[in-house]
Amino acid sequence: MEAARILLVEDSEAIRVPVRAALRAQGFAVEALADGGDLEQRLAAFGPDLVVLDVMLPGRDGFALLPVVRRASRAAVLMLTARDTVADRVAGLAGGADDYLVKPFAMAELVARVHAVLRRTRPGGSVTAVGDLTLDDDVTQVRRGPRTVDLTDTERRLLGYLASHRDRVVSKTQILTAVWGYEGFDENVVEVHVSSLRRKLEAGGEPRLVHTVRGRGYRLGVEP
Repeated sequence: MEAARILLVEDSEAIRVPVRAALRAQGFAVEALADGGDLEQRLAAFGPDLVVLDVMLPGRDGFALLPVVRRASRAAVLMLTARDTVADRVAGLAGGADDYLVKPFAMAELVARVHAVLRRTRPGGSVTAVGDLTLDDDVTQVRRGPRTVDLTDTERRLLGYLASHRDRVVSKTQILTAVWGYEGFDENVVEVHVSSLRRKLEAGGEPRLVHTVRGRGYRLGVEP
């Protein structure tokens, strides 16, 4: 299945840049706008599956842009706002938003919300297979051959990231950014979770799928 297309509309560069990087790290095709001035044109040209739309934008705000998205496309909408009031959440959802996330947020929560919205709204979800390992789009169903693998939320995000980059080496920094939402953290956290994930994936005596590439990072794939 073709990677989902996400259009991010966020005026804060400090939020826009890392969010775009984290979503691209998940395998999504992402375009970003600093305001809604060219929204109609980008909706037509890019054809997003999801619009991540900030409420507090210069010019037309997110509430004013929401009906534009609804008229011009079939994209789902995840709204971002610093205003945590019931009235704002109701306004967004009543206007047709599919979900609503309050700032500040953890990057991992945003990524999880994006996957959940796309799973609900995008037809034809897919299953990824790596050898005898199979997982669905949001990694809620993971099987190793006939065996179901029970993972924690963090392990699911980690496996989902590795699967979206199957057969490619990803660094610990890339994993920290995509799974935990930041870079400046002890890389031992990645090692601990990779070890836990391996134990669960190999609990039935199956061959290793998560490989260490010394000095570079990790790769999910079948050894030749």
